[in-house]
Amino acid sequence: MRVITGTARGRKLAEPKDASVRPTTDMVKEAIFSIVQFDVPGRRVLDLFAGTGQLGIEALSRGARECVFVDSSPASLALVRKNLETCRMQGQVVRSDALSYLSHAGKFDLVFVDPPYHAGLYEDVLHALFMFDILTDGGIILVESMRGEAMPEAPAPYARGKTYNYGRISLTVYTRDSL
Repeated sequence: MRVITGTARGRKLAEPKDASVRPTTDMVKEAIFSIVQFDVPGRRVLDLFAGTGQLGIEALSRGARECVFVDSSPASLALVRKNLETCRMQGQVVRSDALSYLSHAGKFDLVFVDPPYHAGLYEDVLHALFMFDILTDGGIILVESMRGEAMPEAPAPYARGKTYNYGRISLTVYTRDSL
């Protein structure tokens, strides 16, 4: 697991020693950043269910202004801190469950949502993202899920966009339109 491009290109990231965290594969990570490539520089990013922190770190490497890493696992947050140090980057690392954090999160331009696949969290987390309205105008939510997992529609001013499939993984894009 490495940083693909940007200021930390090629840096090897620490991975979990057990199966408690499922890191995003390099192929899927490349697809994610192909989708949002023009929406990263200068943006405020939220890496929800951060795991190893690789999505937020990749965003920082590609010029994101700031990234907040949220996870409820102390072991995951230790990995995030270690990986930030390895890449000589800074980010806000927050121990919290996703739903609690979203209730007071502030505004973000780009949100990565990658919960444990079989935890049944997608609908609740997306509902909270929409209800607390944490995206800036033109902001993007990118959700990683198992292929075939039904993603909910979004209430205005949010809209569910395209779903991209990569093997067993799906990436679903949500956007926030300007009012």
